[in-house]
Amino acid sequence: MRKIVVSEFMTLDGVMQAPGGADEDTEGGFAHGGWTWPYWHDAIGAHIDQTVREGDTLLLGRKTWQIHGAAFEPMPEDSAPEGLGFNGMRKYVVSTTLTSADAWRNSTLISDNVVEQVRALKAQPGKNILIDGSSVLVHTLARHGLIDEYHLIVYPLVLGGGKKVFPDDLRLNLRLVAAQPLPSGVVLMQYAVERPE
Repeated sequence: MRKIVVSEFMTLDGVMQAPGGADEDTEGGFAHGGWTWPYWHDAIGAHIDQTVREGDTLLLGRKTWQIHGAAFEPMPEDSAPEGLGFNGMRKYVVSTTLTSADAWRNSTLISDNVVEQVRALKAQPGKNILIDGSSVLVHTLARHGLIDEYHLIVYPLVLGGGKKVFPDDLRLNLRLVAAQPLPSGVVLMQYAVERPE
């Protein structure tokens, strides 16, 4: 069975919201967007590249899908940043408000029976199914035991509020697979979800 791998930029207090830009996601009055940039290190790019190379499918919530699609859809596939051939990947967007997934090539809309449809995706042959952003989707799949790994890029920041990687009401046992501290204070961490026997 394929693995679902959640890959997130995360603060020490678990916030994942708007890592890339000030106006990326201001929902809930979030005013700290763009918090990752002062800590960039080339190892972060290599880590993301490796995660992407191990996958062949993106599974995203609507907002993340729209943000990524707006950035990548205008690019010809061969001009995407090295390793980020997202346009050619199969993509699934989970949304109850979208009526079409035509805005980004190779995308399919999942609008109902999300847990069942994701289970069916995992049962198909292929490489890893990758998720980033998509906090509501990540929480739903975590509650149903469908996430297999977390690849976390942990920043030396506490923002005090925002959308979180892990839901407040769920216990998960995780096994550390790899950790790499960087000179900027960021730590690359890879965890496998441990399931009860």
